[in-house]
Amino acid sequence: MPTRIAVVDKDLCQPRKCSQECIRFCPVVRTGKRAIYFDEQLNRPVITDLCTACGICVRKCPFEAITIINLPSELDEDCVHQYGPSGFKLFRLPMLKQGKVIGVLGQNALGKTTIANILAGSLIPNLCTGGGGKDDVVRRFRGTELQTYFTRLYSNQLRVIHKTQYIELIPMAVKGKVRDVLMKVGGDEGKVLDVAGKLNLTHLLDRDVSVLSGGELQRLAIAAAMLRSGDVYIFDEPTTHLDITERLRVAKAISELASGGRYIVIIDHDLAVLDYLADLVVILYGKPGAYGVVSSVRGAKEGINEYLKGYLTNENMMIRREAITFKATPPPREVRREKVMVEWDRLTKGLGDFKLIAQPGQLMRGEVVGVLGPNGIGKTTFARLLVGELQPDEGVVMPYGQVRISYKPQYIRDVAVKYPDLTVNALISKVAGPDYREKPHWPDLANSLLLNPIMDKGLGELSGGELQRVMIAAALLKDAELYVLDEPMAYLDIEQRIRTARVIARLAEERESTVLFIEHDVTMLDYVSTTVMVFEGEPGRLGIANPPTGLRDGMNTFFKAQDITFRRDARNGRPRINKRGSVMDRVQREVGEYYYYMPEKEE
Repeated sequence: MPTRIAVVDKDLCQPRKCSQECIRFCPVVRTGKRAIYFDEQLNRPVITDLCTACGICVRKCPFEAITIINLPSELDEDCVHQYGPSGFKLFRLPMLKQGKVIGVLGQNALGKTTIANILAGSLIPNLCTGGGGKDDVVRRFRGTELQTYFTRLYSNQLRVIHKTQYIELIPMAVKGKVRDVLMKVGGDEGKVLDVAGKLNLTHLLDRDVSVLSGGELQRLAIAAAMLRSGDVYIFDEPTTHLDITERLRVAKAISELASGGRYIVIIDHDLAVLDYLADLVVILYGKPGAYGVVSSVRGAKEGINEYLKGYLTNENMMIRREAITFKATPPPREVRREKVMVEWDRLTKGLGDFKLIAQPGQLMRGEVVGVLGPNGIGKTTFARLLVGELQPDEGVVMPYGQVRISYKPQYIRDVAVKYPDLTVNALISKVAGPDYREKPHWPDLANSLLLNPIMDKGLGELSGGELQRVMIAAALLKDAELYVLDEPMAYLDIEQRIRTARVIARLAEERESTVLFIEHDVTMLDYVSTTVMVFEGEPGRLGIANPPTGLRDGMNTFFKAQDITFRRDARNGRPRINKRGSVMDRVQREVGEYYYYMPEKEE
């Protein structure tokens, strides 16, 4: 028999704006008992064991903060941690294996950070009983590898290294040059130089931490983690702000840590890198903010394919109504003169020691132009030239007519620092106009990016993911013909990335607008783009922007230069990175097909 419980999402609940109809209309309260009451200390309703799960409070809540959960009785016994009465519940934990890289895949707000904190030992799970101690946790997982893990963890036999996702906070806490920071952690200069070489940090050793870019801060955080001698390594979103070459470099360095019987846990949203790096994966499912369930462990390929399909075989659980598939054979680019929106001749722009050269090209209406290139190659500089933030030293950008432009910058935290008290509603109104809620794409964006619960929050209160969602919505809701989106997928989970990509594709098609989509997540760039623009050169010194071209030609050009090959999964067409020197890698290099290659048989 299923167990029915009610959960209140503390982030969605807004008691200051609520008449507390969820309490007033509860039928149990009317009988003189208290199935639901308001807790002044928690500042939200609490639902007691007297609740019959009738669903009235769910319908009465205007903020969709209350959820009725139908759980199999055996799953209710697997509850690991609950945040207060009627708060978020986490069911099960990943079964770790020594010497294996375990990937954690799923939406935000399903408990990934909670899992990381429990495995790191910084959070002792209460087993949803309100108590629970270390001995109780060890007993709960008896007979499994987690019993051994927690026994060793709680007796200080395991040293846990936890690389958190919030790399933008590093300059606030760490001062000095990169070399000095790493020496304080590693102690040995030879070891520091070795790790710096693996992560492409050698040329940054004498640079101050305060001037590092997002990708450089990410690599610094990973290097600091690797220099610590640990038994357990937990990497939370290690690929954010990294280009594909840096992602693979980081993946190789992390995989080397697994040798020697270490436990490695990776939490990331890049499917291609997760597939390449992880030996095994677990999938988180449930309702964000209400409850999260950890699936059984499965192979990386099988787990990612099941996630994309939306159906978990072992759990007999549907987590999405429709499958996610990718185009295995891209259409060629058809150039039509009457569709041209923006055209440029040869552009040059110098910024200090860096120079950008953009070859003549054009953007056409209805296109989503994916922009590919390593960090520091001039992609953002080119975007700023297009939108008029910078003026070229040579050449001219020629818009056809009065082209209205909407621009979402790469670094979004500056907006929150400048306007910390400005609400989300006020920001979107300022960018997109006060009537933005009447626009046809608003419902899609509000639902896809979970905007309704944060509309009255100040920008200074938002997390990186929330701020990213707000900036994407503001940019896409603005009436424009050219949308320039710089790294829009950073901090978003996979579901949000897919939904955002679909909104972008619809916007380009229905409005005949053009989207310049600058992104390092190759899977998402492949999913949404109709054409591609490749940047080559020497990062930090010279960038060469090639004109937009068809996806096949562009991907082959880029990945040949990066010395990487991808194959396509036969079931859903998703791109999969080949191991260097594998049979598939050698075959594709011989035939000159670096990206769109569908093998007859999986390697």
